[in-house]
Amino acid sequence: MQRPLAGLTRRNLVTELLAGVTLLAIAIPLNIGYAQIAGLPATAGLYALVVPTLVYALVVSSRQVVASPDAAAAALVASSIGGLAVAGSADYATLALAQAIICGILFVLLAVFKLGFLANFLSKPILVGFVGGLALDIMVSQIAKMLGVKIDSGAELADKVIDLVSGLGTVNGWSVLISLASVAVLVGGRMLARAVPWALVVLVLSTVVVVLTGLDEHGVSVLGEVPAGPPVLTWPVIDWTTWLALVPSAIALTLVTTAEGLLVSRSYAEKRHYPFRANRDLFAFGVANVAAGAQGSFAVGSSTSRTAAMDQAGSRTQLPSLVLAAGTLLLLLFGTALLADIPSPAIGAIVAVAIVPLLGIREFGDLWRKDRFEFAVGAACFLVTVLVGAIPGILVAFVLALVNLAKRAANPAIDVLASDGDPAQSLLEDAPDGTVTAPGIVVIRLGAPLFFANGSVFADAVKHAVTAPGDGEVHHVVLDLEAVNDIDVTGAESFEALREWLVARDVSLAFSRARPPVLARLSDLGILDGDVVYRTNREALVALQDKE
Repeated sequence: MQRPLAGLTRRNLVTELLAGVTLLAIAIPLNIGYAQIAGLPATAGLYALVVPTLVYALVVSSRQVVASPDAAAAALVASSIGGLAVAGSADYATLALAQAIICGILFVLLAVFKLGFLANFLSKPILVGFVGGLALDIMVSQIAKMLGVKIDSGAELADKVIDLVSGLGTVNGWSVLISLASVAVLVGGRMLARAVPWALVVLVLSTVVVVLTGLDEHGVSVLGEVPAGPPVLTWPVIDWTTWLALVPSAIALTLVTTAEGLLVSRSYAEKRHYPFRANRDLFAFGVANVAAGAQGSFAVGSSTSRTAAMDQAGSRTQLPSLVLAAGTLLLLLFGTALLADIPSPAIGAIVAVAIVPLLGIREFGDLWRKDRFEFAVGAACFLVTVLVGAIPGILVAFVLALVNLAKRAANPAIDVLASDGDPAQSLLEDAPDGTVTAPGIVVIRLGAPLFFANGSVFADAVKHAVTAPGDGEVHHVVLDLEAVNDIDVTGAESFEALREWLVARDVSLAFSRARPPVLARLSDLGILDGDVVYRTNREALVALQDKE
């Protein structure tokens, strides 16, 4: 079993501590902004950095992934709970706690039953579209905050846009100036020195300006009083029907976090050469989310941007997360008064700059150039998420994933092999008819499992190879099964119909290069009925040419 803080040594202790201070400077302003996106008080974002971060860092196998609420998760929390309670109310906060606990239970179940593979159905186009739709919703809210325009943050995107446009006459000039200056510092500073926590710099400078000039009296919104004190253990008390109503959104949160979290965890483990244990990482997300729901926070996932920042800072352990937890606790105990005058336009600018990459503009461009169908999948998911909602968006994402899977499975590689074993012709592409492996013999290779999606396609391809005009009449068909690792009942039925068709035309059937488990499966399904099985294609050719 991996020990906590694996990888920590005396030589890298200072580096890890300094990285922790950097993480503290990055995480606090972002989490305040994410809490506002979720429709929760600033303390909900700060509490997520204490107990959930602590338990995650001590349990997870990854030495680098940083756990925290992120922009997409915050938007999903707001969109899913907004229809059940009024944002900012006590009932709303209670629902957010319950949702986090359900997420935690789902993560633990995924880990126990080793079901993390389900997240693989969320392919890159689907994630780009889904997260991009959530990011656009967030962006509208942050633009309103940067302009000083009041809108209903819990409304649908269309209503937010209408509120924003109709409220342009109430734009606050000072808010706009703070926002523009904040964006300039964030973007320009990142170009000059990426290691500097520019988000913290923006918060400090903008707060000082507001305090010295009294801009809060000129219409600039500020964060307001943040209650002091550590997180308190609690438990959401709601009826069972409300618990059930939260399950769909919790499933969506869990799946998106699983897909992104495991991908980030695996990539850094491979990059930095340490073990990756997917189920343990899922269990860590589980306990972190239960902890979040039991002490006043909301759903926790992985933070790609903060993990990347820690990697750039030289961190290779979870010590920075422990520093983050300790530093945030100190802030909650002794420093919340420093947060009261933080201007909302600055928070909006920080969050807006952070989520611009989540809009997926560059990724959609890449998909357009590489694969138009996958671009369409991502675009459809984006539009459903924007126009209908986050939960329908994730449902459509899974349907599109299955459609994409079926589309690819229904068009497997089916080749007629030349006598040297190389493909002589693809039976699914335009190619000269009549190609055979040897006089009277056709060796055909299926490059996929034989199942319901491609059984008829495979049968038609074999018939085409037998009947196509060309180098003489075909008397023998050999099926190269090297790439076939499974056959289902529907595929077996298609194959049986093909066998009858071959027998009617006096064409013999044989197999080559079949794996023992596949042979056993063929026998169980009644496909292997006295047919000859050759070890190699060359052996089959020699034997059948002798018959010819």
